[in-house]
Amino acid sequence: MNLSRRGFFKAAGAAFATTMAFELSSQSEALAVEPAADWKLVNTEEYTNICCYCSGGCGVICSTRDGELINIEGDPDHPVNQGGLCPKGATMFQLRNVVDPSTREVIKNPNRRTRPMVRRPGASEWEDITWDDAVAEIARWVKDTRDATFETVSNGITVNRCHGIASLGGSQQNSEEEYLINKMMRSLGVIAIDNQARV
Repeated sequence: MNLSRRGFFKAAGAAFATTMAFELSSQSEALAVEPAADWKLVNTEEYTNICCYCSGGCGVICSTRDGELINIEGDPDHPVNQGGLCPKGATMFQLRNVVDPSTREVIKNPNRRTRPMVRRPGASEWEDITWDDAVAEIARWVKDTRDATFETVSNGITVNRCHGIASLGGSQQNSEEEYLINKMMRSLGVIAIDNQARV
């Protein structure tokens, strides 16, 4: 086929005119554009915090409105992560809030525990208890375990140690808090003391 420049432009113009005529003559529904939603961080208060997962101690900014958590994002002023979060840290919002699959609305996580629970020996079900009862029971267990496993003398040497309790510190505590935890554990005679930040 021998096509000149002039013939090419005629054919292209005819094709364009035909397409436009078909497009303009056919009836089509206009697509309605929904108005843009407000930015979700409008009228929020920001609080800085530390990621609850690994020992990295990345900084996060928690945005709240009327006491409800709205958003969690990396803190750009934090020296550890400088605003970045790993995939696990970026999902911290879901510890408290989840998206309802049927309505696609953000709701409080129904699986999040807000009260202490205990499962008694031999029981198959967990039961809710008050914070006062939980602290009292933990204190009793610590005392009973320490009394049962405390060793004062080993091979004629005074050791004053407790093998029945161990302490694993978390990455969210600062140095002063870890110092006090360590001091309390040492006062109980605990020698198995470690910290998540070391791992």
